[in-house]
Amino acid sequence: MKLTVGPNQFFWKPEEWSAFYTALAEAPVERVVLGELVCSKRLPFYQDRIPAAIEALQGAGKAVAVTSLALITLKRERKLSAELIEAGVEVEINDLTMLAYLPEGAGFSVGPLVNVYNDSTLSWLAGRGATSICLPPELPLDSVERLAHLGRDLGVAIEVWGHGRVPLAISGRCYHARLHGHSKDNCRFACEDDPDGLKLATLEGQDFLAINGVQTLSDSFACADHQIERLRETGVTRVRLSPHSGDFAAVCALYRARIDGQIERGAVAGALKTMQPGIPLSDGFLTGTRGAEWSGDSARTSSTT
Repeated sequence: MKLTVGPNQFFWKPEEWSAFYTALAEAPVERVVLGELVCSKRLPFYQDRIPAAIEALQGAGKAVAVTSLALITLKRERKLSAELIEAGVEVEINDLTMLAYLPEGAGFSVGPLVNVYNDSTLSWLAGRGATSICLPPELPLDSVERLAHLGRDLGVAIEVWGHGRVPLAISGRCYHARLHGHSKDNCRFACEDDPDGLKLATLEGQDFLAINGVQTLSDSFACADHQIERLRETGVTRVRLSPHSGDFAAVCALYRARIDGQIERGAVAGALKTMQPGIPLSDGFLTGTRGAEWSGDSARTSSTT
């Protein structure tokens, strides 16, 4: 299986954004998707850095794609969407309205925010030109297997969400701005203070979700460590790693070693807990239980009984 690094979901300072992709050029991944997924207001801060990042990544042998926005609503966002094809690389759509801007017959990839839940949707997208589809992260392994088999028959690479806070919802309103007493139009980019999202808790003080501007994410970090063998058996060809702050190149190396059989099951999770203490891990969507569940807990229980 190959590794894809998905688009950065958060708002980082331009220098940090550039440094991330410079380091990623040397990371053991085969494909990188970059650009703005969540909020078009962030894009001007690093838009002029995207061509250099693409050049560096391609120079390192990576396949590169640019992402569309998850929610295209404004006239300027429609203009930005139409201009994506000018980047000269594959476009990953995360809003189906993006299809209107792609030339007929042009190949494209599909991101995890498009609801590809069944055979009919996958077949229709393949007929429209999709060459790669990252399935929605909430699908269980049984559904992943069915779609992976169909993807193989249609010549479509099937990818699953393997690491990072899971995207759950996108909104027309900005909770980050509201929390700081600002309107969405005058948000003052409050989200830049939370480079991995803002944790939310219930009234009882239990960690629950994370907020990233107009986006809602899981509190836990998805981690496919315990599911690698099963994913390979289903026919999945790619695993997606979502960027977070810290030594992300090291995270990529961990997953590469796990997929290649150089480290055993549980080693990725153990290393992540050392690198990012206090971050809960989960793989419940894949196992078909609650999304926040973590199979590593049951593995630990089994080993002590």
